[in-house]
Amino acid sequence: MQVEQCEEQLFLSHKAAILANHGLLTVGQSVAEAAWWFITMERSCQAQLLAMAAGTRYLIDRETALQVREQIGTPLSGWFQLRPLWDQITEDQPDLFD
Repeated sequence: MQVEQCEEQLFLSHKAAILANHGLLTVGQSVAEAAWWFITMERSCQAQLLAMAAGTRYLIDRETALQVREQIGTPLSGWFQLRPLWDQITEDQPDLFD
């Protein structure tokens, strides 16, 4: 599949994809939103690996997963959740854009 087709299909129906042997790909209506989905996806992957290493699996039921998605999975939520990290980065590195 060509990159443009993959990107278009991802954007139309999903926020993120795991590309085997390549890493993560995220999209959003803004750069801030896409960046947040990438950060949260990376953290989620790390948590998943730790959970798998721990042994016993505890699955989240579909209803709970859908409720969480409705609460924190919107484009506005993605943009908003990146703001504190953005503020911290720009404060810690004031010459970042010089």
